[in-house]
Amino acid sequence: MADKLFTVLDLLDMELPEHSQLHLKCIGGRTALANAVSVPEINRPGLALTGFYDSFPSGCIQLFGKAESAYLTKLYEEQKLDSISQLFKYGIPCMIFARDTQPPEDFVELADRSGCSILITELGLTELSLRLMRVLANVFAPKKTLHGVLVEVYGIGILLTGHSGVGKSECALELVERGHRLVADDIVEIRSVNGNSILGQGANTLISHHMEIRGLGIINIAQMYGVGSIREQKEIQLVIRLEEWDNSKVYDRVGNNMETVDFLGVKVPTIEIPVKPGRNLPIIIEAAAMNERLKARGYNSARDFNQSILKWIETGEAQSTYYGMDDSY
Repeated sequence: MADKLFTVLDLLDMELPEHSQLHLKCIGGRTALANAVSVPEINRPGLALTGFYDSFPSGCIQLFGKAESAYLTKLYEEQKLDSISQLFKYGIPCMIFARDTQPPEDFVELADRSGCSILITELGLTELSLRLMRVLANVFAPKKTLHGVLVEVYGIGILLTGHSGVGKSECALELVERGHRLVADDIVEIRSVNGNSILGQGANTLISHHMEIRGLGIINIAQMYGVGSIREQKEIQLVIRLEEWDNSKVYDRVGNNMETVDFLGVKVPTIEIPVKPGRNLPIIIEAAAMNERLKARGYNSARDFNQSILKWIETGEAQSTYYGMDDSY
């Protein structure tokens, strides 16, 4: 659910990319723009206009397409207004009429008195429904913020984590230099979409594409490397934990045991990369991204390696190699 109250006015004022614009205008019930939209759902009130209100979803936005608008006009022409009056008793936050359809003036006046906003849009009902569902899903998606750097490497969204000073920002800067893209540095906002994927973006969109490099200060990645070096958001498909090399720790050398980390109920693959002087972390991260792409296509390097070893053992070549070794050294 949204962190704060989401109102009809918020819906009108949202800054959206062109392909998601709702093109909404308020034509009535302006005093009700503070109404809260409490659920990420939409409804077409066709049955309600006929007088059937069982299980009516009153807390969500009501959409009027061509059929609902025509039936509404017919009800006014025939002066069958009981079901319309009943409609406004349910505390509806707002109604949206598609294709710039103008509802009857009496209907707009009734909405004003009842505390319900009336909006219109040039979009058709199907396109409006699709865009509105995407917007509401984003607004009401579970969210949290975390410390890390989010980059896109070969199309894979990678979240770099680790304690402060381990080199996350420096590593991300080298990746940008190599042609990859920065999504967010330091504070990353993540949200669960449809319960099966995690989208990440900068917690503050005004400063998310700035980066702090110790000894250098704050730099603007978009200005230095161009707009092609950044993107606004990206699905997190891999988490890489950077930690200082610990000689007493046994690190995974084959890659069979893939761990996951739980973000808002969604499990994301994670790997741990030890950091020490001489290790080229950007190249390792690039390899991890390409390996993740191979896994998405059904190829697992570690599994293939194990199968090759087993086949080698089954052929008897391993035994002959072992017993033929000269152990005089």
